[in-house]
Amino acid sequence: MTDPTRRTILTLGSAGAIGGALALAGCAADAPSPSGSATDAPPSLVEDPPTDATAAPDAPAVGGDIAALADVPVGGSIDTKIDGAPALLAQPTAGQVVAFSAICTHQQCVVAAAGAEFHCPCHGSMFDAATGDVIQGPALEPLSPIAVAVSGDRIVAAS
Repeated sequence: MTDPTRRTILTLGSAGAIGGALALAGCAADAPSPSGSATDAPPSLVEDPPTDATAAPDAPAVGGDIAALADVPVGGSIDTKIDGAPALLAQPTAGQVVAFSAICTHQQCVVAAAGAEFHCPCHGSMFDAATGDVIQGPALEPLSPIAVAVSGDRIVAAS
């Protein structure tokens, strides 16, 4: 067998670090296996991925910070942004927080928080802040829910 050309090595290397390393290791005719077995991967390639030491095993995955729980009145709602998109937060009962897209299901206007309701300024649709359900049309569909969670005294995105 002939030695691989520079072009072959570069092509194999661009396929990825692991694939390239394994391909190059296969080109070395006299290279001993690290553990003596030809099927074992080198120790540096079988490391466990890093883990988040702060996440509990059964805790829901949480995302970015949205607002302070104290900023949302019990029985009321506020306007906010979640991942850069307009959203609405409500706290129907103490400690229970819900979020919805602020995009009206009628003609995609931005809906505003109004206490225990959400109001669309374009055509007068009204939605229940606790459920996102339509109270008054012309919208026929409820607002899309967004997963959120309470973490301490903060409201965070959840998955």
